[in-house]
Amino acid sequence: MPDKFNMTLAPFDRLSEQEQQRLRSSLDVAYFRQSDTILTPGKSADHLFIMIKGIVEETDDQGSEVFAHYSTEDLFDVRSQIDGVIKHRYTALEDTLAYLLPQSIFMALYQANPQFAAYFDNNLSKRQALIDNAHKQQNLAEFMLTKVDRNIYSQALCIESNASLKSAVEQMQLHSTDAVFVPLDPASPKVLGIVTRTDLLHAIALQNKTLDCDVKDIAHSPVMSVKQGDYLFDAMISMTRNKCKRLAVTQGDAVVGILHLTQVLSAFSTHSHVLTLRIANANNIDELVFAAGKQRELVQTLYRNGIRTRFIMELISAVNEQIIEKAFDLIVPHNLHDHCCLLVLGSEGRSEQILKTDQDNALIVKDGLHWHQFGPLMETLSHTLQQLGYPPCKGKVMVNNPEWVKSQLDWKKTIQHWAEQNTPQSVMNLAIMADAHAIAGNQALLTPVKAHLQQYMQQQSLLLMEFARPALGFAVPLTLFGNVKQSKQGIDIKQGGIFPIVHGIRSLALEFGVSQTNTFERIEQLCQRNVLEKLTADNLSEALKLFIKWRLSQQLNLNHSHNQLDVQQLNRTDRDLLRHSLHVVKKFKQWLSYHYQIRE
Repeated sequence: MPDKFNMTLAPFDRLSEQEQQRLRSSLDVAYFRQSDTILTPGKSADHLFIMIKGIVEETDDQGSEVFAHYSTEDLFDVRSQIDGVIKHRYTALEDTLAYLLPQSIFMALYQANPQFAAYFDNNLSKRQALIDNAHKQQNLAEFMLTKVDRNIYSQALCIESNASLKSAVEQMQLHSTDAVFVPLDPASPKVLGIVTRTDLLHAIALQNKTLDCDVKDIAHSPVMSVKQGDYLFDAMISMTRNKCKRLAVTQGDAVVGILHLTQVLSAFSTHSHVLTLRIANANNIDELVFAAGKQRELVQTLYRNGIRTRFIMELISAVNEQIIEKAFDLIVPHNLHDHCCLLVLGSEGRSEQILKTDQDNALIVKDGLHWHQFGPLMETLSHTLQQLGYPPCKGKVMVNNPEWVKSQLDWKKTIQHWAEQNTPQSVMNLAIMADAHAIAGNQALLTPVKAHLQQYMQQQSLLLMEFARPALGFAVPLTLFGNVKQSKQGIDIKQGGIFPIVHGIRSLALEFGVSQTNTFERIEQLCQRNVLEKLTADNLSEALKLFIKWRLSQQLNLNHSHNQLDVQQLNRTDRDLLRHSLHVVKKFKQWLSYHYQIRE
């Protein structure tokens, strides 16, 4: 019985103690000399091999194509255990020792333990879901220790008890609130009632109250309250216990605010609502800079609380949009908002940005208006975005560059000109515009421009081929033997993994008329239209999420913002998933090459 077998390794750590004991008692050890053939194609599979030391090479039957190398703690050949037939040849490249697990025992564990089985599933998304569930822990500590403060609740609005219903509606509209407090006892100002927007609607529509009726006549009491500085957790318990959606916030004897259930729930979601409130309430650039400076802190909180990567991307992209839209609102006069449309491009346009990257933006103006009417404003906007933490774009794809500020008609002409040029730069410009997303101003101005781009690209098969070519331009960081390349600098996960998926999917989206800009949504649409097989779509989505997750993890932990992924920082399970994910990219690139008839 091999007592030294390491049960802490995935997937054996997913077995129960009894199952681990059964596995350990069934193991045998085999020795193979250099050049020995361990497994031969076409034969039945008797054992799963778990490497102790040495190197084993997986090839086709003739040995002409190498698929992978296996070394210490690697497993092979899982596929034959499930299918029953060996498909590839396995050869010892040096003297090798391996544990042998009988197929009957492996299959018994595989069928009895869903978590163990899911590890071996070829569908990457199922494997990652297993890992996520294994590590998932609900962290309530931050929420339970959060206190009620001015960043969470809204300012209270108190009106006189004899104010009319009409006056109450006007005051609520003026102060952008949905509830008012009303003193019910002149002798005791502390005794308050509350009137909500729903109360007003019911009073007028259902109870036939007139607009000059006193507001105190429809007020509800008692009003539940919480003190400023109390724990937010206690406020939530009070709301649950008293079946109410609002609490008065008090400081001493005075009511200073109102706390809504939505604010409590948003704060529970790792403080994202606090940041969005600060953005919305910013009255000048300095206040907006302060709010934007809290963004990385929010990302760290979300990530460390185990929030899924795709949710983080969506939330942070929404926050980015709010920051940029607020900057636009503070700088561009309101009378010009209907005459222009601010676009975000690149990862922000695709809602895939997490940590802030270079500015990538453009402006569409109504036909008949010119650059000089917007030039100084766009210079100020670009400078302001830099203050907010968005560095200038090295390629000058920014609204302070006249080349990226055009009328609708000029944008259509420019798109056609780029397509006719068909140079690497013009193709990249088309790719940039394909991800355009409107966030401020008259957003309807983008629709005909995007439609023109989509229609023009669909009609140009040769252009689509050139458009897709950059997806094949970077090598996948795999060795000749199918393992992840090792280097002191790490691997460029953007070039080797993220970009081929993003740009390949972008090319297919243009070809098949998919209007979404988000890569994950594009993949889902392409799958629904039978362009991509379900398994391929699932694996591409999961690989992309993993690449972004690992990059974000190291950017936060190592405090950098580049795309180099240090493979040694990953645990064994993640290294295994990385290799699998990069093979997904390699397969996808081969499929793109065939689909667009591109020779690499």
